[in-house]
Formats: sequence, structure tokens, C-alpha cells
Amino acid sequence: MSLRNIAIIAHVDHGKTTLIDVLLKQSGSFRENQRVEERAMDSNDIERERGITILAKVTSLVWKDTRINIVDTPGHADFGGEVERILSMVDGVVILVDAAEGPMPQTKFVLGKALAQGLRPIVAINKIDRPDERHLEVLEEIFDLFIALDATSEQLDFPVLYGSGRNGWMATTPDGSRDEQMAPLLDKVVEYVPAPKVEEGPFRMLVTTIERNPFLGRVLTGRITSGTVKAGDPVHTLDRTGKEVEKGRVSKVLAFRGLERTPIDIGEAGDIVAIAGLTDSTVANTICAPSVAEPIQTKPIDPPTLSVTFRINDGPLAGREGDKVQSRVIRERLLREAEGNVAIRVAEGEDNDSFDVAGRGELQLAVLIENMRREGFELTIGRPRVVMREENGQRLEPIEEVIIDVDDEFSGVVVQKLTERKGELVDMRPSGTGRTRLRFYVPTRSLIGYQPELLSDTRGTAIFNRLFHEYQPYKGPLPGRRTGVLISNGTGQAVAYALWNLEERGPIMVDPGDEIYEGMIVGEHVRDNDLEVNALKGKQLTNIRTTSKDEAVRLTPPKKLTLEQSLGYIADDEYVEVTPKSIRLRKIALDPNERKKMMRAQKAS
Repeated sequence: MSLRNIAIIAHVDHGKTTLIDVLLKQSGSFRENQRVEERAMDSNDIERERGITILAKVTSLVWKDTRINIVDTPGHADFGGEVERILSMVDGVVILVDAAEGPMPQTKFVLGKALAQGLRPIVAINKIDRPDERHLEVLEEIFDLFIALDATSEQLDFPVLYGSGRNGWMATTPDGSRDEQMAPLLDKVVEYVPAPKVEEGPFRMLVTTIERNPFLGRVLTGRITSGTVKAGDPVHTLDRTGKEVEKGRVSKVLAFRGLERTPIDIGEAGDIVAIAGLTDSTVANTICAPSVAEPIQTKPIDPPTLSVTFRINDGPLAGREGDKVQSRVIRERLLREAEGNVAIRVAEGEDNDSFDVAGRGELQLAVLIENMRREGFELTIGRPRVVMREENGQRLEPIEEVIIDVDDEFSGVVVQKLTERKGELVDMRPSGTGRTRLRFYVPTRSLIGYQPELLSDTRGTAIFNRLFHEYQPYKGPLPGRRTGVLISNGTGQAVAYALWNLEERGPIMVDPGDEIYEGMIVGEHVRDNDLEVNALKGKQLTNIRTTSKDEAVRLTPPKKLTLEQSLGYIADDEYVEVTPKSIRLRKIALDPNERKKMMRAQKAS
């Protein structure tokens, strides 16, 4: 059976995972009575809750005597490391673009990586049934993007399909027949994407993804470059430099069939397979026959731009909700994450109980923290910091390309806020009726915690996208958070009457009855200084009655921050305390005298 290996790449929310659902259904990969969930490829809980793809995953289908291996890739810039290494497994890409939004920052990122590897993309303009679709302008924008990314004349001669993934059809024209469903796209993949190149020689395979299975141990996925492999074969693993990592035997060879991984007798060159039986091999290693001494060369991965400090939870409420609280257990978990995720780097922190974890952005790090808290970890997380560089004695910082779609009436306040944060407006154009698309180059550190502010400035109507652009000279100091915080001066349970009295000081962040402790942040101060408050004081009860009766305490709903909002909200002298059930904000120094000493030391330095 002939083979095709393709990746479906697009910006977040342009419909990749929904399209793969339809392809699998229409190609007969499911039984007629089989229950299949929507967005079947988004398999873990966080992907389902957030509606985004985080991990790249492989599936396959059979179309007219051709087996097509399809890789579903993330569309969010923070998970770009997944896309970078996946592209080495495939021979073609389908780039999906929204018929109304057009090419977005992540479209540019993934397309640039695909063109650099010499792949010839098929362009699919999705959601053509949207009332605000503008396929002619979008096609022009795509062509301009190809030229801007130095596409070759062969790559510029790309085929275009139009359709609606959700409604299950693609056609060669915007008003084409819908009767053929997805057949035009699958036919185009078979016709346009070349069969995998097979090299001569013994078995070699580059590992591109890693996962753990409770029965099989490590499962390593990649594309076989040359030779064949079957269960029981002796193999060894080489790292990038050619140094041997381990020797072993293949216990199982698994191929992707629909949503299942099924054991096969033999894996042949060109196919994407998963191998079990090795214990130390990881991403970017080459698994090969014992006679091979040269590893397969891997493409360099873009470096991380943001780092946070992961620490043990040393607050008064530590150990009540989680069972994994020791620094040794946290270290093992972080190193395991860094093995399988090439875009994350882990280093020892300033003391034995902390670790510096660098990644692509707040969302990527927040997803790692969220996964860890669900596994039972308790952590304290420091304020995100950008990863600076030194070149020729000059300090460089990461700059991001930011695209914001916003209603016309709010464009002024967005430009003002980002200009204050050292942003540079490079383009401003209409993007539909009453909407404007703004494009900025902004320092990464300016964007930490900016999204909640943007949503409040634009009443929730702005669409915010960002992508790493380049390193540029340091832009100087930035304005900090404009407000102080309300800090609890005691330990106990928050009292409704006390919170009611504190509301005039600023928004409250805790509910009555919540456990609070000295040094914990219970609200936001309306002024720019921190204020210690008593949130434990109840109402003094007397036996005197008044004609006005006692007023019932009516509290404003508290300002509850999500994990990402908390990471962007905290200042340099604050931590986010994360446990399986709670997210709390606290000062690094819980004792007020210690805080004063820290402030004096900072001013002196």
C-alpha cells in the first residue's frame, strides 16, 4: 500500500482538529455504531476544557489504496516546539486558514517552518460559510505571506481548496459542489504530496514524540528513515553527537490506525510508528540497528523566551490538599517534562528547593503547572521573567509580534496602553465592519499580565494573538502594576463582616469562610501602596436593638483570578501558591518585619 505523511497546520481556532474528525469519519475509520466524541484528537482533559490542541498527535486513514498518516499540530504559539519537531516526520502540509480572519501570527510561524524544510503546502480556506468570509482578500494575504517567507517558485504554485470542516466538505471553488464531501482534499493529498523518501541501509528512526504507557513503559514515535523493524530486534540509541545512550530490544512496534495504536509485525521505511521497549531514549535521539554509528541530524529548535521559578510550598497551609510536596519529587517531575518537551528547559534555582523553568510563554508554563496540580503537587510560583541575551556586550530582550482585532471605538486605548509598554505600532487596517486590526512589535516582558487589562479596556471584544519575532536591544524599564494589594495580618477564616468593611479599599479576592494566613493577599488596593488589613474581625454583638434593624451584609462577588491571570498579576515580591484545590496569592516574606527588611535592601541596592 502506498503511503503519504502529512501535517495539518494552522492558527489556533482555525479548525484543524474538527477537520481531522470529519476526515476520519468519511474515510470509514469508525464503525457505523461507534461512539466518537467531538474533537476526538484532543484527548486530555485540559485540551477538552480549553478547546485547544496542546500535544501533537498522529492518526491515519486509508483512501483509495493509499494510507495517509496525519499529524494534528497545536495552533497556539506557546506550543510551537511541538510543530517544529513534527515537520521532520512529514512530506507535505495542509495549511488551514480561516476565510474571515485570514493568516494570523501562528499561520506565519508554522508556514515559515514548513517552507524552510522544503515542503510544498496545500492551502485550505476553511469556514467559507461564515457570513463575514472574504476568501479573495484572504487568498491574496496568503500569497503575500508566501512571498514574504521566501517561498520558491514551486512552493508558490500551491493548490487551493475551499470548504467548511464542520459541515464536512471541501471543493476546488468557493461555490463548488458539496456532494463529494472531503474527497477533493484527500485526492489532492494523494496527488500532490510525494511518497516518503526512503534511504538505503539498516534500520534508523528519529524520535519526535515521547509518552508513557502504564503497560509498555516509554513509547517513542517517529518516522522510519531506512530499513525495517520488528518486535525482538536488537537496537541502540544515539544522541545528537553520536554518543550511545542505551542498548536494548524492541518489545513492540505499533502503528496508528484511526484513533487506535495497533501492534504490527513489521515497520517499514517511510511509515510513522511507535516503538516500545527502551528505557532511557528520548526526543531527538536516533534509534537504529547496532551497526549504525551516525545519528540522524535534527533541526535546531527556537529557544525559550520566558522563565518562572517553581518552588516547594512553604506556606502555613502546605500539605493539606496535595500529597507531592517535596523538592525531590518536583525535580523529578520537571526533568521528566523537559525530556519529552523540547521547548522547555529546567535549571537549578538559587536554593535547593527551587527550579528555574523556561518555556515559550505564560500559557505553556500555566498548562505545565495545571497538569502538576492535577497530579497532586503543591507549588509556589514566582513572577515570570524574560530570558535575556548578551551579544557583543549589548543586552538583548525578546520582542513579540502582536496582532489585536478590536472594535474601532477601543483602538485608541489599545494603542495608548501598548505604546506606554514600549510597543511599536507597525500596521493598522480594517478587519471587517466596525473592526480594526492592529499590529505591534512589543517586548515580551510588557505582555506579562496584559491580556486581562486588554479585555477590560475593550469590554471583552478584543482578539489577541502573539508570536516571537526576534531579539532586540533592551528597551529600558517598564511601568509596573498600578495598584497595591490588601495583605492579611492574621491567620484564620475570612469573615463576611470584615470583608464587607474592606470593600471600600478595593476589590476582594477571597470568599467568606476561606482559610487565610498572615502575608496572604486577600484583595487589591485602590491606591498604589500595599495595605495590611484584618479580614478576621467579626461584628461586635450587643443586646441593644435599634429601629433601623441590622443591615444584612451583601458582598460584591470576589475577583477570582485564573492561573494565567495570577502569573501575570503578581509583583516581584509575590508568589502564586498552587495546590490541587486552590490558587492563592501571597507575599514572598509572610512576616511584615521581613517584608520591610526586603524593601530596605532593595532600595539600598
